[in-house]
Amino acid sequence: MDLGLAAARVVVTGGASNIGRAIVHGFAAEGSRIVISDIDKVQADKVREEALSLGAQAVEVAAGDLTERGVAERAVGVAVGNWEGIDVLVNNAGWSVPGFLADDTDRAVWQKTVEINLFTAIASTQAALGPMAEAGHGSIVFIASDAAFGQIRQGIYGATKAGLIALARTTAKEHGRHGVRSNVVCPGLVIPEGPEAVGGASLWSAGQDSVFNDKQIDFVRKDTPLRRLTTAADIANSVLWLSSNTAARQITGQVFSVSGGYTMP
Repeated sequence: MDLGLAAARVVVTGGASNIGRAIVHGFAAEGSRIVISDIDKVQADKVREEALSLGAQAVEVAAGDLTERGVAERAVGVAVGNWEGIDVLVNNAGWSVPGFLADDTDRAVWQKTVEINLFTAIASTQAALGPMAEAGHGSIVFIASDAAFGQIRQGIYGATKAGLIALARTTAKEHGRHGVRSNVVCPGLVIPEGPEAVGGASLWSAGQDSVFNDKQIDFVRKDTPLRRLTTAADIANSVLWLSSNTAARQITGQVFSVSGGYTMP
């Protein structure tokens, strides 16, 4: 099926590493025009070259910290300024430090988790809604997490991702009349495919064991009906489908776990 994403104007936040990188690659293969919004300019520039080699019509990097005032607006503005609009926004920027709730007492970490996972999505969504409503169409995909439904060692992180679900559904209800669709993808555990898939600012840059060790990964795999881990490409394919007005024209306000059945919302 032709997803109709050739020349689509796409902004991907957190687009330089792991899931975000795969999403950029997916849109690139469709021939889209892409803005990579990421705090890590070095990694974003690498992904830009990868995306162009995969077939993207154009790729721009909007480097900056999305938790700072005006950065989200500038990222969306790159698409609007260069290509006169935005068709797709993927709110992918995220960060976490796994820990048991009773031990996770550092308020500075709470604040950073909320700002990166929730506030950046609010700002980016608000920036995109105006041009999307004016054009009469648009798709916003929020990358939440299975942790939004309650997971061990993911209390604060999961709470921010549950907030994304509420934000996405409110967006769907308020802006469906403007032709804007809003949906959520909740990834299962996604291990980066290799060192080239993450930059220095990624939570995975300190090494896999600092996020999930082998014992924890095996536990997730054994508790997954399909008995396999989710890949970044699995998430990207889901995002592409939801972004397509051809394939998902009547889909809005929905939450999809892409986890091999680890959760079933």
